[in-house]
Amino acid sequence: MLAELIQLSFDKIMQTRSYTVIILSADDKRFAIYTDPSIGKALQLFLTEVESPRPLTHELIDKLFDGMDVRVKQVVITDVQDTVYYARLFLEQDLGDVRHIIEIDSRPSDALTLALMNNAPVYCTKEVLDKVIPIEE
Repeated sequence: MLAELIQLSFDKIMQTRSYTVIILSADDKRFAIYTDPSIGKALQLFLTEVESPRPLTHELIDKLFDGMDVRVKQVVITDVQDTVYYARLFLEQDLGDVRHIIEIDSRPSDALTLALMNNAPVYCTKEVLDKVIPIEE
């Protein structure tokens, strides 16, 4: 059985010294994913178009994808257990006449960063949206 996917949008990204909060929203419901502050710094550099003196990890991965003609197709947040989220990164690559779709287990923070960098859509399953703890403004 295929899971029903709900498209998410980035609502807000907030940074403190000890963590980063990524607020996602769908269907009038907003929820937070907490992650390492280094993710927030990488997102901040990307969103403000500030170049780092050396490539950061996500930039390196993105350059590898470019070099191999791999595209970030989509990100799907597949599960949440307690406050731990699980995601899958879907990549696409054409090799000759054959299109390959590659699905990779990923930390949501890494997958969301790559999705933002590549303007790729982000989804979650309906089950995840039903289980998340909504946040209010």
